[in-house]
Amino acid sequence: MNPSARIHHPTAVEYFFREGCFITEWWNTPWDAAVSVARARVAPGATTRWHRLRDVTERYLILEGRGRVEVGDLPPEDVGPGAVALIPPGVRQRITNTGDADLIFLALCTPRFTPACYEDLDLDSR
Repeated sequence: MNPSARIHHPTAVEYFFREGCFITEWWNTPWDAAVSVARARVAPGATTRWHRLRDVTERYLILEGRGRVEVGDLPPEDVGPGAVALIPPGVRQRITNTGDADLIFLALCTPRFTPACYEDLDLDSR
């Protein structure tokens, strides 16, 4: 589908996602399947579950807080406001909040995120 021009004002409510973080969907619609944008919030001391997205490239754009991101076979890396983590399709990922305040980032997915693309890799924790 080709999206038509529009201005969108998010009305979504934050919810807890099984990955271990809080999500607010800012933009995720079938008529703009090319991209989704979600605000993610990770509580201090929390680590999200190891997971990967099938056929979806994800980017973490860190807005607030401090964390440590783990992507594929790269060494863990500390991140803060302005950092971007690029996560190719099918690559395992997780993020830890290493600070005293919430870690907040945008998760931009191309094509858009759907629950069917999410794969939990924390088999020990199921």
